[in-house]
Amino acid sequence: MADHKLDQAAVKSALDSFLDPESGRSVASGGQIADVQISGNHVSVTLGLTSHSAIIRDETAAALANHLRKNVPGVEDVSVSLTEHQRPAPKIGQVGLTAKSVIAVGSGKGGVGKSTIAASLAIGLARAGSKVGLMDADVYGPSIPHLLGVNQRPAIEDNRIQPIEASGLKVISMGFLVPPGEAVVWRGPMLHGAITQFLRDTAWGDLDYLIIDMPPGTGDIALTLSQLLPLSGAVIVCTPQDVALLDAIKAVAMFRKVNIPILGMVENMSGFIAPETGKRYDIFGAGGAQKKAVELGIPFLGEVPIHIAIRELGDAGRAAAVYDDPASAAHLETLCLNLVRNLAANKAAGKGTEGALPVLSL
Repeated sequence: MADHKLDQAAVKSALDSFLDPESGRSVASGGQIADVQISGNHVSVTLGLTSHSAIIRDETAAALANHLRKNVPGVEDVSVSLTEHQRPAPKIGQVGLTAKSVIAVGSGKGGVGKSTIAASLAIGLARAGSKVGLMDADVYGPSIPHLLGVNQRPAIEDNRIQPIEASGLKVISMGFLVPPGEAVVWRGPMLHGAITQFLRDTAWGDLDYLIIDMPPGTGDIALTLSQLLPLSGAVIVCTPQDVALLDAIKAVAMFRKVNIPILGMVENMSGFIAPETGKRYDIFGAGGAQKKAVELGIPFLGEVPIHIAIRELGDAGRAAAVYDDPASAAHLETLCLNLVRNLAANKAAGKGTEGALPVLSL
């Protein structure tokens, strides 16, 4: 077929209708399109994406190329270059936190690896290039300092708590403030005050994501968070067996009761892969969380089998090094990708996050 010049109006219309994964608005109207070149049947364009979309940058570029091929008659080849687009986080809630997405990671019971998953999500997003804070709201049993291998007391500057920087994250935890082995014996109002102070008085700076490691169970910290700021949603962590799923259902009900959308469910300890043979043993069963997510109408973010490296590195305070282990990293990166894809899908749909399906089909 002989080359013919593409319709510039069709190219512009296609660009106008492609949505930014962070905001859900047109990339063209958001000033994120530059250097549009049309040569015969070829289109080249530069797309600006914020660091909030860092983990899905490449697939968003591929999605734009596919979008142009589908919507511009006669186009044969598309080149998409990426650049960083600056969009500061707005102040949200009563506490004036500057964060684009606030995500609570909870569970119906302890011992399911909730803190490990919360830390892994935060680390994975930061490794991709996003600006991430990690707040340990598990006041009674803070695990984040141990997982990240940090224990120094935060400094106070200009009446602001300076978060500890570790593994590319800004981190705050009650574990930094209470001596090891000392129990926190507080009633609800004191918990509310501590969580408020962590959010309001910490110098978080401009964040793409604030990941909040919740206490296990269905206590009142979820209610405190819902009153203080709009959460993007919650991630529920559970293990495959029925007794854990029963408690996970309660966690889902708790978040729904305080109007915090459910972003997805994670099945942790989903089988054990023997390192010597590669054979899988379903110690706690398998697939229960995915089945329950379908029943509840919420997304399933993925499974994380039992890997010795995850336990060893967490115990050693080197949770970030799990991403250097290919067997573990693949599962954790899937959780991060699906989480951000679901956020993007719901922004594009202009709806709440509950019931979202992974999007950005290429």
